[in-house]
Amino acid sequence: MLIFLDIDGVMVPAKSWTRPDLLSDGFAAFSTNATKVLQSLISGDTTVILTTSHKSNYSIEEWKGIFKVRGIIIDKLSCLPANTGNLSRKEEIMNWFGLNKGNERFIIVDDDKSLNDLPAILKDNLIQTSSHIGLTEEHLEIARAMMNR
Repeated sequence: MLIFLDIDGVMVPAKSWTRPDLLSDGFAAFSTNATKVLQSLISGDTTVILTTSHKSNYSIEEWKGIFKVRGIIIDKLSCLPANTGNLSRKEEIMNWFGLNKGNERFIIVDDDKSLNDLPAILKDNLIQTSSHIGLTEEHLEIARAMMNR
């Protein structure tokens, strides 16, 4: 199982009227709901692939530490390649699938509206969050249904 995961607007709700709380590692705190939902989705065979614009700011080990401090243990973690061409999130994800053929189940968890234009085969696996709310229990049920198709 693959989980393509954004951070801002998914794990960290974007509230323009307030700055997010930073933890001791200098990264924003995740919402409690999002933390519970993501941890519920992760199993031993799950690989989380970070799609966030922050993906290149930290090494994989640093990212694992960021998640661990927030109560999420991820054994298999990777990132989309650095976005040196200023591609849209849609283009980044489509490029990844173009280079990584396979039949592994996947979900994409993101608030980016450009993903509405994904081809149906990818969009059918999109869980689009509200950037102001982030990942919620409602999304957990949707994700589980997608994972069991």
